[in-house]
Amino acid sequence: MHRYRTHTCAALRETDIDGETRLSGWCHRIRDHGGVLFIDLRDHYGITQCVVDPDSAAFKLAETLRSEWVVRLDGKVRRRPEGTENPDLPTGMIEVFITDLEVLGAADELPMPVFGEHDYPEDIRLKYRFLDLRREKLHANIIKRGQIIDSIRRRMKEGGFFEFQTPILTASSPEGARDFLVPSRLHPGKFYALPQAPQQFKQLVMMSGFDRYFQIAPCFRDEDARADRSPGEFYQLDVEMSFVTQEDVFQAVEPVLRGVFEEFAEGRKVTGAFPRIPYAEAMLKYGIDKPDLRNPLIICDVTEEFSREEVTFNAFKNVIKAGGIVRAIPATGAASQSRSFFDKLNDWARGEGAAGLGYIVFEDDGGDLVGKGPIAKFIPAEVQKLIASKAGIAAGDAVFFSAGEKAKAVSLAGKARTRIAEELDLIPQGEFAFCWITDFPMYEWDEDEKKIEFSHNPFSMPDYDLDKFLALNPADADEILGITAFQYDIVCNGVELSSGAIRNHRPDVMRKAFGLAGYGEDVLEAKFGGMLRALSLGAPPHGGIAPGIDRIVMLLCGEQNLREVVLFPMNQKAEDLLMSAPSEVSAKQLRELHIRLNLPE
Repeated sequence: MHRYRTHTCAALRETDIDGETRLSGWCHRIRDHGGVLFIDLRDHYGITQCVVDPDSAAFKLAETLRSEWVVRLDGKVRRRPEGTENPDLPTGMIEVFITDLEVLGAADELPMPVFGEHDYPEDIRLKYRFLDLRREKLHANIIKRGQIIDSIRRRMKEGGFFEFQTPILTASSPEGARDFLVPSRLHPGKFYALPQAPQQFKQLVMMSGFDRYFQIAPCFRDEDARADRSPGEFYQLDVEMSFVTQEDVFQAVEPVLRGVFEEFAEGRKVTGAFPRIPYAEAMLKYGIDKPDLRNPLIICDVTEEFSREEVTFNAFKNVIKAGGIVRAIPATGAASQSRSFFDKLNDWARGEGAAGLGYIVFEDDGGDLVGKGPIAKFIPAEVQKLIASKAGIAAGDAVFFSAGEKAKAVSLAGKARTRIAEELDLIPQGEFAFCWITDFPMYEWDEDEKKIEFSHNPFSMPDYDLDKFLALNPADADEILGITAFQYDIVCNGVELSSGAIRNHRPDVMRKAFGLAGYGEDVLEAKFGGMLRALSLGAPPHGGIAPGIDRIVMLLCGEQNLREVVLFPMNQKAEDLLMSAPSEVSAKQLRELHIRLNLPE
């Protein structure tokens, strides 16, 4: 007989009754029923109910067992007494009568229980993550994570992609976030950087003559934590393809994601063909470039309506005169809500830094649509009807307004759309609503630095006549800021899963693109010398994308926080409480690296 087990704790069935077994695992739960001990024994695979009574030679030792002790037990498989079967367990028709018992690992008093799914403070859960991972839900999430990655890998290979591995120690590059730097012992004063993404390497793979690359890639960014972004590190499905257009990337990647989500949807609906939404349209209709399409509310612009001479609501008219805009957010069925509903939303808007949300409630008055509310008297009936028509409003609905400088008004409208839909319970939960966001601006204005900067991936190809692009200079700011790029995102349920682009494969266009953003030739050579040399020695047109593995798993597991789908996450302060990282290092280590600390007071 095997030293530790003949079966796992999920293996025994009615066909095993009257047979002998040896099991090993953790004492999940121990119950004393009048001198008879019931021990639910748990391992990675499942749970088996085990029984011991005073007639067993193992009873005396069994009385000393506590939760999470690791034991090996021998026994006889028997049918559970009638009425005690558990159809929810694969092993629920049998139990094991214990004849021999060995303690393999005793456990001290637990800082948190494993049995049950009660919530516990984050610091306790992360410090004792190995206990947290024994809990059923989290354990299942991690197993599902591995299954999802297996599915992705299989689908990519079936699509003709080959798996590569790229370096972890590399050079620092400006990709939108802070690098994690690694000092070099052999080259004093110089540093490696952990890759924010394998961006340059995967492009170089294409320039090396390979055709379809993918990698389940670790990425490192020194960013603040959020619920949908782990501090420090994350994994992405990194993809690159040669001789492709934007449409080719869509046709290769969309079936992979749809297939994975359909495989693990567990009855939830998955979008068929992903709709393509230009960035400008997304910002108008949804107020954000990662819209939740489950939300049926569509924002519209009503600046023109509030500009009409007969409208006397000066708060909005003054905003418009100052160059601002007014956006309308419908609220389906909100007319039946109490006054507190509207007051609550106004208070929320003030908390977002706005003056509030003006609104109109529409009712049916003898077949005529009539608007009521605090600002309705300032808006003539015919203008109210124009607004209602544009916003898709009917009797029984309401419409809210976001007014101000364009960027702020757009942002508030997007947040209000989500808030209103949540308050009115308009967002269905049993589906995954995907879309592509396309035609991102190539550049944006950095108000702090007073300069043009890349708005997305700096290695993207502009969607612009290249001869005209090469003739531009930084003084052509208005024209430059109007250029879009072959850049695209995949969004699901309001979560950005990936960004991608058709790459800039021409060195002359790349030099111009960086030059327009204020990067000189010396910076290009220092930061991207290898890339430029590769581009100048025969580079194919190529493009790719990088869906986030952690976010995919989070959505499929129905979780709101990445911590619930990552084995050993950090806390919100980017600390690993289990391993006590980051930690101080010795003076000797610092001397070897030629580093002297200059700590803040």
